[in-house]
Amino acid sequence: MLKFSRRLLALALGTGVMTLQPAVHLAAADGSGQSAHRATLKTASASAPDIPYLEYEFQVEQDLLQLANQSRQRAGAPSLVLDTGLTAAARSHAQAMLEAHQLSHQFSGEPTLVQRLAASSSLQLEQAAENVALDYSAQGGHEHLMLSPPHRANLLNPAYNTVGLGVVRSGDRLYIVQDFARALPAYSADEVKDRIAAAVSQARRQASRNVLFRHDLQNADDAACSMAHADKLGTLPVRQLAQRFTVLTYTTLHPETLPAGASHAIHSPNLHSFSIGACYARTDTYPTGIQWIVLTLN
Repeated sequence: MLKFSRRLLALALGTGVMTLQPAVHLAAADGSGQSAHRATLKTASASAPDIPYLEYEFQVEQDLLQLANQSRQRAGAPSLVLDTGLTAAARSHAQAMLEAHQLSHQFSGEPTLVQRLAASSSLQLEQAAENVALDYSAQGGHEHLMLSPPHRANLLNPAYNTVGLGVVRSGDRLYIVQDFARALPAYSADEVKDRIAAAVSQARRQASRNVLFRHDLQNADDAACSMAHADKLGTLPVRQLAQRFTVLTYTTLHPETLPAGASHAIHSPNLHSFSIGACYARTDTYPTGIQWIVLTLN
């Protein structure tokens, strides 16, 4: 256990991590007739009485961003971009810690990390993590976080490209929250379908199969959105399509990559056309959003 001097004290540092896992349904119907690992948090309250001030420490937040990016540059990781939505979530949680007089990633009745981020930001997130700390300055907080392996890992993780920072003052101490995330490109529905179509064509070429003609069914997007609304794969509109076609349904954060196990159906020599339905939505299972896909093969 690391021990710090009283003058440079960081209390109860905690880390939380989440990764979104897409779902896949590869039990394709034959048209011819056939949810974030979280590290354990040890909370602690400060020994001195709190003197709350509700103003957020904007300059300290900027200093923490600069320190983080300096450390990331030395480690060869890309710089983090400050996001206003993630910062709103971080500030809200920092205020909650001040009011509770302790550090935590989730207080009783408080949403989870991913729910907090989803409520405050419109970004589509693939991964997220959180550091919390209590210290006397931005420099001290950063140094102590870098001395803790899990917090250092969050700070230097090259997968993260955006961050929200929240700092509130209580007397001479600072409640610090760092919310890291990997934000994905915001594709339009047409862009999503074009990327899936390119992946299908590439898969066919690699299997030395004929190129398929793409003809998107009129109700394909509606079928995809029916899954999003139900927050599950295999809804009634999908089953109706499966009475006429081979249908693959899945969720994805990366439309340019086909789901594992789809090759057998896509490589079939008897195919001549395909259709794509796509629907982006936020659901209870995917609070920060995901693409729901219906890939129909004929």
